Amino acid sequence: MPTYGAHAFLWVGEWTKESGNRAIAAAAACGFDFIEIPLLEPRAFEATAHRQVLRDAGIEASASTVLPKGAHMPEHPERAKAFLIDALNAVEALGSTYLCGCIAYELGRLTGQAPTPHERQVVVETLGEVAAEARKRGITLGFECVNRYETYMYNVLADGREAIKAIGAPNVQLHADTYHMNIEEEGFRRPLVEVADVLGYIHMSESHRGLVGSGTVDWSEVFRGLVNAKYRGPLVLESFAAINPDLAAATCLWRPPNSPPGVLAREGLRFLREGAARAGLA
Repeated sequence: MPTYGAHAFLWVGEWTKESGNRAIAAAAACGFDFIEIPLLEPRAFEATAHRQVLRDAGIEASASTVLPKGAHMPEHPERAKAFLIDALNAVEALGSTYLCGCIAYELGRLTGQAPTPHERQVVVETLGEVAAEARKRGITLGFECVNRYETYMYNVLADGREAIKAIGAPNVQLHADTYHMNIEEEGFRRPLVEVADVLGYIHMSESHRGLVGSGTVDWSEVFRGLVNAKYRGPLVLESFAAINPDLAAATCLWRPPNSPPGVLAREGLRFLREGAARAGLA
């Protein structure tokens, strides 16, 4: 059976020592196998304290991040690399092995044009260097593609697969997200199947970022695609009840969700488990 994770923004809008530990406790109490930690300020991250709380709660953690302003990888590859190395150090100190998210571009940075071959080559070369550092630490990278309103660099899963193949590192996987797929892809099943060889992580997120199953995502096709792709990675609930103000600006999340955190978490986890079981996702 799959393992189930939840993004911390289900419960907290800003990750601090205190709020983070509350989110860990909430994820464990709800029955998740792990929590996805938003690692937006890796140098301020108190890994040692969280590592003990995770151990006491009996759950694990992955981490996700976005490149900060002024570190758009195609334009400032050294700044981006330095930030990601800091993130790798934090993930290693936490005792985790997975870092995913918008690791190739600054979220919300748009040029008004399509990505150039040079821009994408800079990403391939820079992430190749970061992947080598990650491998030394036993960490896998998840490369996320997001919609056209948040980046011009990589919007569909096929673009991410092409980049991962060009990087050629065994510890770089594709990070899918049903919210972004709902905007950009021609359906759900076929795009997932076509990237099956690199797919390692997926955000299960509704079209409005609220309660899964209450929007326009075709969940039967999502689960069918994962089964057909022989997917063996985790299912990660990503509903936003609270969100970092900077990230809210980049993603244009202005309205509150359609359910409170407890409902989003409890009912969301039930929805994912039942959907996986019906589909026969092993």
